[in-house]
Amino acid sequence: MTPTTVSASRCHGGVQSVFSHASAATGCVMRFGVFLPPRAERERVPVLYWLSGLTCTEENFIVKAGAQRVASELGLALVAPDTSPRGDGVPDEPDSYDFGVGAGFYVDATRAPWRRNYRMYSYVSEELPALVAATFPVDGARAGICGHSMGGHGALVLALRNPRRFASVSAFAPIASPSRCPWGEKALAGYLGPDREAWRAYDATALIEAHGWAGPPVLVDQGTSDPFLDTQLKPQLLREACARAGVALDLRLREGYDHSYYFIATFIEDHLRHHARNLGAR
Repeated sequence: MTPTTVSASRCHGGVQSVFSHASAATGCVMRFGVFLPPRAERERVPVLYWLSGLTCTEENFIVKAGAQRVASELGLALVAPDTSPRGDGVPDEPDSYDFGVGAGFYVDATRAPWRRNYRMYSYVSEELPALVAATFPVDGARAGICGHSMGGHGALVLALRNPRRFASVSAFAPIASPSRCPWGEKALAGYLGPDREAWRAYDATALIEAHGWAGPPVLVDQGTSDPFLDTQLKPQLLREACARAGVALDLRLREGYDHSYYFIATFIEDHLRHHARNLGAR
């Protein structure tokens, strides 16, 4: 189904748009942002998917990160989906910011009432890339993925499980091992149930230890003043898993930076250039 244009604005010579469409994966109307650089007017371009964190929508990244200027220069398309299903009939826990709407955790839920709508893994790995490739002048064979916090977790998991779909991966302050932190334990237990073995399919450290990663180095930026560093994010667990599996990890600890979009805006250019190199952007 052709997506519906919600908005479109000229930006750094390209166009920043937001679209909506009826999603079969999530059973509701989903929104996503797309930035097309000027080069997309004459050829198919590589594409970078961005996954946002808890409480966010597609808007946070496209408004706050300042990614369009460099993406325009590099000839890189940007796609930023919402973080969860939304709307009437979609179950929620309105008093909980870290579970339910805005907190889809990029998993395919298996427990009622979440399993009907909360299928963000399938949405990002299959439905959205197919829709983007069919609608926009992007080269689906040259796709990377990046994200922040919960979205950093999602980016790592999606790349590790789909290396033919996503050839390049990076993250800002990712939840490195959701099986071993309060945010992740709450989400995985709620969406998947108490069987911790089932959680391993959505834990980057477990996936690295089980399957490795044959792609280019994984780039991770982490602020040392992030209030969630020790309790929720635990980048040392990712470093240890990569070391054991022989996976190249470029973990950059940024002194004094926190968890905010000021941190992301400061270093987003490094990530865009990382993906452009890996995806053969010209």
